[in-house]
Amino acid sequence: MRSRWRVDLGVAGGLVAFALAEEAVVRMPGGWWPVALAVVAVLVALRRTIPLVALAASCVQANLVQVDYRLWQLAAMIIAAYTVGRERPIGRSGWQGYAGLGLTLATAVTLWRVAPEDPMGALFFSVSPWVLGVAFAYQHRQSADAAAARAAIREQRVREAVMEERVRIARELHDMVAHSVTVMVIQAGVVRRRLDAGLDVDGELLRSIESSGRDAVGELRRTLGLLRGDDGGATAAPVGLDRLDELIAQVREAGLTVTVKREGPPVALLPAADLSAYRIVQEALTNVLKHAGPTRVTVEVRYAADGVHLHVRDRGGTAPAPVASGGQGLIGMRERAALFGGELTAGPQPGGGYAVHARLPALVAA
Repeated sequence: MRSRWRVDLGVAGGLVAFALAEEAVVRMPGGWWPVALAVVAVLVALRRTIPLVALAASCVQANLVQVDYRLWQLAAMIIAAYTVGRERPIGRSGWQGYAGLGLTLATAVTLWRVAPEDPMGALFFSVSPWVLGVAFAYQHRQSADAAAARAAIREQRVREAVMEERVRIARELHDMVAHSVTVMVIQAGVVRRRLDAGLDVDGELLRSIESSGRDAVGELRRTLGLLRGDDGGATAAPVGLDRLDELIAQVREAGLTVTVKREGPPVALLPAADLSAYRIVQEALTNVLKHAGPTRVTVEVRYAADGVHLHVRDRGGTAPAPVASGGQGLIGMRERAALFGGELTAGPQPGGGYAVHARLPALVAA
């Protein structure tokens, strides 16, 4: 707002300086001009606040002063006509836009009466500035609309990026916490049952519960560090298929009998793809613990030309199997596979049990 007033006051000051220079050099007759110049200077300074009044005053002056018409009066009229077109264009200003057009035409007729020998000059000095102002108004509006559209697109992209990051973090927390807590709950249940039966508690089992808790806390800290932007969280080595044996050892201590099969020469995957492969196996084993209980599970990792194939099959248990189309775990596994152009299928087996199969394309790390 302040810059706008600086510009308007600058234009008014420039017009006053031009008028004084003209009066000093030309010395046209008529002692009325100081009063007229003061009125015109005020109207030019307020031209964007009351543009129609400024143009109407110029038209009235042209009617009153037909002989001693000054050049600075013509300049003030041009400024007023441009401002009316710029600030009150037709179609966007309601009745004021049409009133501005009417005043512009009336000014053109007045100039024609003052100088009937120059009709084209009357049109050029009145209608042309108005047309130029209207053109700039529409161009500015189009630029503003385009900028608003670009800002809306950027805002939408930011919202989508934030939502994607939230989903990624939620999936990471779910996979990590659900597995560790499930293992801890099952192992704590074993301890409770042994204590209820008056049996000794294996110290290794307690150490395993402690280790699972520490792993969960460590993963939470790493994820929260990523959220805060801490260097420690960002530089921590992510898990991958190279730590699959540690995962298998955890679920074995929780009661699962796991058989691991590996086929084909291992491929060094991108860290994000390697993490997703690990999390898919982890979530599949967690589902077995939650829904089937202690049972026999086969985990197969097969490296082929079309990518890495992951199979997790159990032989079933007393608890009902998870529904293939529901549950945050299955949704997260599918999202992890789809993120790298892979696919995942999950469902009960004809002979009993449940199976998860995922394929991640061979995105080899550089």
